[in-house]
Amino acid sequence: MQRIRHSEGRPQVTGFFDTATSSVQYVVTDPDTRRCAIIDPVLDFDAASGATSTASADELLGYVKEHGLEVEWVLDTHPHADHLSAAQYLKQQTGAPTAIGQKITEVQALWKDIYHWPELACDGSQWDRLWAEGDRFSIGSLEVEVLFSPGHTLASVTYRVGDAAFVHDTLFQPDFGTARADFPGGDAQALWQSIQDLLALPEDTRIFTGHDYRPGGREPRWESTVAEQRRDNIHLQGQHEAGYIAMRNGRDQDLPMPALMLPSLQVNILGGRLPKAESNGRRYLKIPLNAF
Repeated sequence: MQRIRHSEGRPQVTGFFDTATSSVQYVVTDPDTRRCAIIDPVLDFDAASGATSTASADELLGYVKEHGLEVEWVLDTHPHADHLSAAQYLKQQTGAPTAIGQKITEVQALWKDIYHWPELACDGSQWDRLWAEGDRFSIGSLEVEVLFSPGHTLASVTYRVGDAAFVHDTLFQPDFGTARADFPGGDAQALWQSIQDLLALPEDTRIFTGHDYRPGGREPRWESTVAEQRRDNIHLQGQHEAGYIAMRNGRDQDLPMPALMLPSLQVNILGGRLPKAESNGRRYLKIPLNAF
């Protein structure tokens, strides 16, 4: 895939690890202008009680305030299946626009059928901006390039900011491997190609992952480089396309669905909005039985 020139600049990247979902949220800052973007924020949700909380998102806001930053964007890399997105809450708190990849409309159409949700608008209007492959925008003086990275989901994108790439659930840390591809709209062959596109970036590109599952109980990590991924990723060593697809499909057959998938997608295809309150003032999530 042809790439635009390598964006100059080195953003300051601060990761916030969410232990409950093994997710990593990011504040990406242009040191020259003190403007920043928030990537993949978590809205806390306790499935046992149905309680939501903004504690994780408020930690991000506390960091922004402490360091005198201005939030320019609230970005999601894809519609998450393992945590609720806090994008709308952060938009309300900061005024920053929200954005996601334009293929979200295809994901909405898939889940509209699964949830039997005839009133759902499948046009991406729940976000302020939908990105296409090759789109560019700015965080302060830093140029951001949007790369289409399907496979884990139909709508997955990578944000390349200077020497950093936020690759969501395509690559994990080298000692854990790569993402699953068995969700609705996922595809192992597309995932393989997305991985090859990322590995074709300059070898000193910093890779920031969307999760860390801490193999062996080690401390959380979320940063590597393209060179480290090429050399050490346990799913890619000596691998070719057909072998990878067979490995990925085989592994995915034995993986349980994420515990929060059905609640999460119902919120996340609305851009992080909770369901509307009903006549009694309460909000409800709809769970399709025996759908998977």
